[in-house]
Amino acid sequence: VQLQASGGGLVQAGGSLRLSCAASGRGFSSLALGWFRQVPGKDRNFVAAISWSEGNTYYADSVEGRFTISRDNAKNTVYLQMNSLKPEDTAVYYCATSLRSGRYSVDDYDYWGQGTLVTVSS
Repeated sequence: VQLQASGGGLVQAGGSLRLSCAASGRGFSSLALGWFRQVPGKDRNFVAAISWSEGNTYYADSVEGRFTISRDNAKNTVYLQMNSLKPEDTAVYYCATSLRSGRYSVDDYDYWGQGTLVTVSS
């Protein structure tokens, strides 16, 4: 299973970015795909997740109302639309797939992408 995250970059506070995560590989299957973010020296934290079949969504409180996660099942791709970005959103964003029932912990996820850097300037 390979996960390719893209879409990161530099944006001013209040701006928007859309991240993409394309999943591929023989035997790929999962129950959900999630986004996490990490700044140097700190833990990797949950941002958002979506279930592949039902499309149920889950968000961290810090991004609720600003970020939207969506999926394109035909393309095995999940998107994270990030609006009203803040400097504290600056981090490396990782996507990951889950075969488990949990959604919020790094331990709920099995495969991880390489990460894409998002930098929000003030």
